[in-house]
Amino acid sequence: MDWQEKKVLAARLRGLSVFRGVLEHGSPMGVLAELLDSEASYSQLELLGKFCYALSPWEGDFSRFLRSKVFEDENPVIRAKAAGKTVSEALEANCREDLDLFSMLSRLTPEDLCPEYEDLRPVFASEPVDFPAEYEARLAEVSKYGYGVFAGAGMLRLDADGTIVPVESPDAITLDRFVGYEYERGRVMDNTKALLAGRPAANMLLYGDAGTGKSSTIKAVANALRDEGLRLIELRKDQLLNLSSVMGRIAGNPLKFIIFIDDLSFNKNDSEFSMLKAALEGSASVKADNAVIYATSNRRHIVKESFADRSAAMDDVHINDTMQELMSLSDRFGETVYFQKPNKQLYLQIVKDLAARAGLDVPEEELMQKAEAYALRKGSRSARAAEQFVDSLR
Repeated sequence: MDWQEKKVLAARLRGLSVFRGVLEHGSPMGVLAELLDSEASYSQLELLGKFCYALSPWEGDFSRFLRSKVFEDENPVIRAKAAGKTVSEALEANCREDLDLFSMLSRLTPEDLCPEYEDLRPVFASEPVDFPAEYEARLAEVSKYGYGVFAGAGMLRLDADGTIVPVESPDAITLDRFVGYEYERGRVMDNTKALLAGRPAANMLLYGDAGTGKSSTIKAVANALRDEGLRLIELRKDQLLNLSSVMGRIAGNPLKFIIFIDDLSFNKNDSEFSMLKAALEGSASVKADNAVIYATSNRRHIVKESFADRSAAMDDVHINDTMQELMSLSDRFGETVYFQKPNKQLYLQIVKDLAARAGLDVPEEELMQKAEAYALRKGSRSARAAEQFVDSLR
């Protein structure tokens, strides 16, 4: 590749229009543009080193980097097509031009970028990619793949300023990890599949004893259905005031969403109470048609109430209305699923199955005796206690 061809590529790269987001600050693409423009061999060597270093998060694979950035880019074309809108001829033409450029870039080699210093130049991996064809296929399946931040992550959260970001180390738990509670998990799975199919789906409250797998069930269902277009966004209780903005952010998105609130409980004066109540009642300002709210709690009645509260409420002219307001939040969930503490038989069965999966070579009678002793020391039997016991034997 001669210097004139590289100059043209550099100019086209800087002139990206639809996929301008690929040129974000700190991206390997900015270094690549400098490298393509460089004429001095020593500068090419230095810039090639910077380029390879910038590709480290993608294991030094340039085509992998390009695919991730192009397919995750949230641009006017994919937003319009995901919403079923018509894209103008100008945007279509610019999109094709950008995708053709990405295909050309995917064919670059270290030798193209730095012809000299063969024994010294760093290397990167790449393979030719037909981006126009692959992007067209991606658009056809946008309801499964999504776009923007939702394309590259199955589990997301809110950061300090309320922006939706991927979970750094998502829980990879799968449904086959569970023992027992098939009925409870089945209800969560069936409701979630209804959401994906466009049928009416309920907001769900999973409540019951600690360590029975409520949160893990929701995460496992989200993992199982990710490839069908499901995403999970976790909100802490103190972030519920951001609920309406989250719903606005995902409204109209072709994907489906679980808004996940773990370990939920309120005091009667919590400001977040009214926001969640409005969402569960279907208020237009905090409801998205492509989302459901799944919450877990150790309490059937989510709002904590003390005897002192009851005494103070006696001065309330409409005391019955007030008490109903406090107690009815859980009733506003369309479905409630109770996760009961396992009995001795189920607890020991969970231990037995987990030990077999872990490949522990312990006689069954000894295993059962130790498991029961462990539960007595813990003060309760639970799926979490069973897992902790098996882990202690590894």
